[in-house]
Amino acid sequence: MSARAIYKIVHQAEWRAAEASGRFAGSPVDLKDGFIHFSTAAQAPETAAKHFAGASDLLLVAVDAAALDLKWEVSRGGALFPHLYGDLPLSAVRSVDPLPLCASGEHRFPPMD
Repeated sequence: MSARAIYKIVHQAEWRAAEASGRFAGSPVDLKDGFIHFSTAAQAPETAAKHFAGASDLLLVAVDAAALDLKWEVSRGGALFPHLYGDLPLSAVRSVDPLPLCASGEHRFPPMD
């Protein structure tokens, strides 16, 4: 499985702390599970709806998938999701964009690969 870019949805405070420290070890759920959860462009909206419903302080971090040693593992609905066992090097980050809520309550995503 491959993708040009993969995506991490994070709370702004978590990402700002990562930028300040120069490393991202993961969000609390990532640390609990032992790997950093990512989504493909097609998976990200469902991830936002399922795990971040109503959250208005989110960022969408786009990451160069080729720069990481990913494991594609079966998760929600039997789909393969990209997982990173280890810290995310900030050098692999392509962009960081706000992920605002629309009036409908869904998140408005920027263009994704």
